[in-house]
Amino acid sequence: MPTRRGAAAARLEAPGLAARALAVKAVDGVLGQDIALEDAFEGASLEPRDLALARMIAGVSMRRYGSIGTILDSLLARGMPRKSGPLEAILITAAAQILFLDVPDHAAVDLAVRLARQDDRAQAFSGLANAVLRKVSASKEERLAALPAEADTPAWLFERWRRHYGEATAQAIIAVQRVEPALDLTVKADAAGWAARLGGRVLPTESLRLSHAGPIRALEGYEEGAWWVQDAAAALPARLLGTVEGLRVADLCAAPGGKTAQLAAAGARVTAVDRSEARLQRLTENLKRLDLSAEVVVSDVLAWKAEPFDAILLDAPCSATGTIRRHPDVAWSKSAHDIGAVADLQRRMLSRMAGLLKPGGLLVYCTCSLEAEEGEQQIAQFLERNDRFRLEPVTAAEIGGLEGAVTPEGALRTLPSLLPDEDPAMAGMDGFFAARLRYLG
Repeated sequence: MPTRRGAAAARLEAPGLAARALAVKAVDGVLGQDIALEDAFEGASLEPRDLALARMIAGVSMRRYGSIGTILDSLLARGMPRKSGPLEAILITAAAQILFLDVPDHAAVDLAVRLARQDDRAQAFSGLANAVLRKVSASKEERLAALPAEADTPAWLFERWRRHYGEATAQAIIAVQRVEPALDLTVKADAAGWAARLGGRVLPTESLRLSHAGPIRALEGYEEGAWWVQDAAAALPARLLGTVEGLRVADLCAAPGGKTAQLAAAGARVTAVDRSEARLQRLTENLKRLDLSAEVVVSDVLAWKAEPFDAILLDAPCSATGTIRRHPDVAWSKSAHDIGAVADLQRRMLSRMAGLLKPGGLLVYCTCSLEAEEGEQQIAQFLERNDRFRLEPVTAAEIGGLEGAVTPEGALRTLPSLLPDEDPAMAGMDGFFAARLRYLG
């Protein structure tokens, strides 16, 4: 007679169950432990196909979390049971498959019930899970049709965007965020040639975009270090420094290192600074793969001292609301309070820049945020306080002709709704703000 552990192991062998279990663990980590979704898959030992499925399920679960939660709430008369362990994540990931993925409904229901039965806290609610998910399957079309377009964006965040950008732009932003984006690469040389090899296209901004990439490490050019993964918008701020060959350039808050690689590839003598030793280790590994070099320093920017640089790229910590299309959990892990807290940190970092720049040097300040407090307002207030800095306007020609990405003041402001395309998965870019400042000394 099989032991309880043996029986559980046998059940885990059900096709697709291991992938669902990992997706549940990832979503449960986001909702209950404040773990970033991308970090939830660190160290996973599944086969590539199962790992890709787990990532897809978890990604859709968070991308459409608002819709899924609204539908589940309507079917749980007493709300989510307390002390039910991963039941909420089990229901969310199963509903994501039923509502938004090309997965047989019966398989999604059956595997969710199996997962509930295997958890000591959730097993008492396996019958409830079965009943609720069957109702989701039976009425999914009408339930989805009844949801507003903004269901998958927290109300407080959507209202901010509507006030700042207007109704039409806010709606365009959230529409892009509901679709899993394509993969963007920055290539060291011959973007057109690599586009032909990888079946992608070169964007006006010179980034390479792929629609169906598969495992990144399996792509041609990865091992030889011909390119690195970097959203098209994230590749723009470093370009605002202009020709950097031979210059001493500090990349502050540098990890994971895409901008460091850009600067090093352009011939700069780069010092990459970040407070996270673990994240800098990844940066170092990436530079090694790319056959690029930089001085790597573990330090808090607010306390770091060095000889003045010719140029500085400050990619300041931020709310990251511009990256929701790639990191959908950000929408549900942030609050209005977070925006105020990081804006204060950004102010303090900016105040340190004069001591790190040579007279006449350039500072590019950027954030991957859609919030004005971390972008337009931050720089306006900084210039009011500091008459030793002058804004040097960005031109559309510097950023691939994206006139809609240049603000009236001359800063860079990309939106997820830029770069429209007939194929929604090939559209958009992250939301970034960047301002170029000259230090007068």
